[in-house]
Amino acid sequence: MIRYLKTFIAAARLGSFSTAGARLGLTQSAVSMQIRRLEEELNCELFTRVGKSVTVSDHGKQLLRTAEEIIRLFESMKGQTEVIATRGKIDIGAISTVQLNLLPAALADFRKCFPLVEVNVVPGTSVQLMSQIDSNDLSLAVMIRPNLKMTKSLKWTTMLRETYVAIAPLSAREKTVKDLLAAHPFLRYSRRSYGGQLVDRYLKRTRLHVNDTMELDEPMVIMEMVRKGLGVAIIPYDLAAGASSKKLRVLPLGNAGFFREIGVLQHVTPTANIAADELLDCITRAAKEKEVVCTKNLKSDIAKGAR
Repeated sequence: MIRYLKTFIAAARLGSFSTAGARLGLTQSAVSMQIRRLEEELNCELFTRVGKSVTVSDHGKQLLRTAEEIIRLFESMKGQTEVIATRGKIDIGAISTVQLNLLPAALADFRKCFPLVEVNVVPGTSVQLMSQIDSNDLSLAVMIRPNLKMTKSLKWTTMLRETYVAIAPLSAREKTVKDLLAAHPFLRYSRRSYGGQLVDRYLKRTRLHVNDTMELDEPMVIMEMVRKGLGVAIIPYDLAAGASSKKLRVLPLGNAGFFREIGVLQHVTPTANIAADELLDCITRAAKEKEVVCTKNLKSDIAKGAR
């Protein structure tokens, strides 16, 4: 009905349905239809029609000022919601690798637009974060895509795909992943996590033998263990980027290789949240920049690891 009131005001001020339509981006027939429906709702004639010309009726003149006040109040309400959106708090869940490699750039970008919005970053595994999304404890969560069917109330937005690689200490001399896994202790990415389940499925699919010695939740901890010479592992490449400077070798998994999908999980809401939508855009931009850099670095690190 707000739209019809705006059409009524324009037609009354301009004294013409066709001129009002041109101003509003409507056809003359659309203006006529909206005015007619408004007259039906108000049970009065707003315009006197004589041939192709129209003039504001006495009822129309009386209601014009009220219509203008309604539109003024409505626009004021919109302004208030925009002010509210620039304040408040967003609770965002994030797995540890996202906190290190993606969120800093995204939040720096977000802060430029919404400096007064408080952002509370909640750490957790993807399993934990999905549970907190279900219970409405988080506005959104940046995590690994779960291997589960999502309900219609949840929305998933893919941000990037992280390729898995084998990593080894610089002292390892094996040229293939098969030889590497057979010759060294294996530091397993925990099967309780989505990321670790991907590794487990890969090993079963390829029937590669591993010498399990440890199972760890955090890929960053696994990488440190490998660097100390405690074994070899399979983790997302993004963590091992710049491998030579981290005293690591990187070996590709070949045709049987796989990736994990990092994205944002959130509830579908009937009303838009301006701040949350902007944060999602900032994460998307940061993810695109990160993916470009990682793709370039991966080629370089694999070449160095093959020497």
